[in-house]
Amino acid sequence: MVETSFYIGIIVKRKSTEEYKSLPYICTLLGSSLWTYYGIVTPGEYLVSTVNGFGALVEIIYVSLFLFNAPRHLKLNTIVVVSLLNVLFPIAAIAATRSAFKDEKTRSQSMGFICAGLNIVMYGSPLSAMVSSFLIFTCIVCPNFI
Repeated sequence: MVETSFYIGIIVKRKSTEEYKSLPYICTLLGSSLWTYYGIVTPGEYLVSTVNGFGALVEIIYVSLFLFNAPRHLKLNTIVVVSLLNVLFPIAAIAATRSAFKDEKTRSQSMGFICAGLNIVMYGSPLSAMVSSFLIFTCIVCPNFI
């Protein structure tokens, strides 16, 4: 979280998102939101919902600051991704688990499984920035070796 605060501080200070990607923030917001729901529907898991609710609030601030300082084309792309991943996907996941499983325990387990999968996505999302950097580096360096 400290590293993210550092990057957001740079974005706000320079009034530009520069080469930063919004996908890690968006994926973290998605994971935190669904973990908050998991903590609410699972009996006795109030700490999970409290911690992830705070994390979701912080990520909402980060995504808002990113959108505020992003150029127009990046702003539109980010809004589309946010609306798909952080609005439509949670609604679909919650509706699917509530309609498919009437038992509270099964519903809680299925939501936990979805959240665990999203943790993998959340921690893998910074790799999207590395892939684009690697491809640019490869395109620049490889022709010199041929």
